[in-house]
Amino acid sequence: MEAKTLDEIRVRGFEALVKSLGPADAIRFIRSYSHGSGDYTRERKAWLEQDLYAVVAGILERRKKETRA
Repeated sequence: MEAKTLDEIRVRGFEALVKSLGPADAIRFIRSYSHGSGDYTRERKAWLEQDLYAVVAGILERRKKETRA
């Protein structure tokens, strides 16, 4: 099986969506996605530099706040 290019995959994926959902809903589905925001690389570096115990404490504190709400 020959590897497909990214463009071929996109075309076949869109064709599958159109076949399954119809043209209008396929477009609505695609438009529902966003690229997000922020700088993942910088944020990831900051997360990785955090002390594990501080991360766990932050998670536990957040859970406490969520259960109180």
